[in-house]
Amino acid sequence: MKKSIFILLLLTALVVAAVLLRSSGEERKTSPVSGLPWQIEILPDGASKVFGLTLPVSTLGDTRERFGMDMEVAVVAIPGEAGSLEAYYGQVAMGMLTGKMILVAAVERETVERMRQHARKSQYMESSTRKFTLNSDDLELAYGARIGAITFIPSASFDEEIALRHFGQPGERVRTSGEVEHWLYPEKGLALTLDSKGKEILQYVAPRDFARLRDPLFDKAPR
Repeated sequence: MKKSIFILLLLTALVVAAVLLRSSGEERKTSPVSGLPWQIEILPDGASKVFGLTLPVSTLGDTRERFGMDMEVAVVAIPGEAGSLEAYYGQVAMGMLTGKMILVAAVERETVERMRQHARKSQYMESSTRKFTLNSDDLELAYGARIGAITFIPSASFDEEIALRHFGQPGERVRTSGEVEHWLYPEKGLALTLDSKGKEILQYVAPRDFARLRDPLFDKAPR
């Protein structure tokens, strides 16, 4: 009798476990993936939300909570310029997509210059660009800085057809060389760079700040 009850309980437990596993599997299949590069939410005040971050409201500290603590923060500058406070991830993942991410903080020039002066060390990156490593006090201050712009460089390349499928027709196209064309989406705060011989680049700002992405392109465009 006890053996029969034990077998009955075991079978019941197996059935319940199978149902739960099936349900969780179906839920995973039907749950939509969020935070993809083309999922841009436009907010009433002219701000936008992408990758789970709101521009220009979320901070570098919010980014660490979203993508992990291995974020590198530094002041990056070319000769003759104060530079910018930037955060860098060598790889982030959004669903099946991976890529590099660079976030530029919206801070005053004076703050950037002070961080450079107090930097623990500096080193050259590419060409004459220098990276200034922040001291511990400035690093804590940097985590509270709001994000002004995001750059995402996907690991996998995509062509014009894929870009149209996910992002739609751009409001404007600007070609700066034979290989490079910029697709501009001012209503989304997005500038998409297609490079036939290099990596595609996606740049995001709040739509109300789109001139920051658009205006410099006309200095590079052939006349």
